[in-house]
Amino acid sequence: MIRYLISDSMKQVMIVRTDLKMRKGKIAAQCCHGSIGAYKKSPADKVRKWENEAYAKVILKVQTLEELTALKKVADEKGIANYLVVDAGRTQIPTSSVTVLALGPDEDDIIDEVTGDLKLL
Repeated sequence: MIRYLISDSMKQVMIVRTDLKMRKGKIAAQCCHGSIGAYKKSPADKVRKWENEAYAKVILKVQTLEELTALKKVADEKGIANYLVVDAGRTQIPTSSVTVLALGPDEDDIIDEVTGDLKLL
């Protein structure tokens, strides 16, 4: 479980599907796509605060698409900026595979409401 004591700290979280068996480089690329996608959708005030703190990023994991889409639904309900990465299928995995859900940046405690029970990748 990922929890922080300082409630006004900011972070961005990428959640990776492990059932796709992506290699490390593929995971890194997918997380980069997610990070940029969620960043572009985030409110400017949250981006500025995150940029002033050190750009904290955390990579977590889920085992299935169903888990990932359930987390996206919760993030949407809570108003957390998010981005679902859908792969083009040029390398390791089939076209249109959903690989990563990126959240934020947002306050740690807000993101933890969605991801607090997940494990680090």
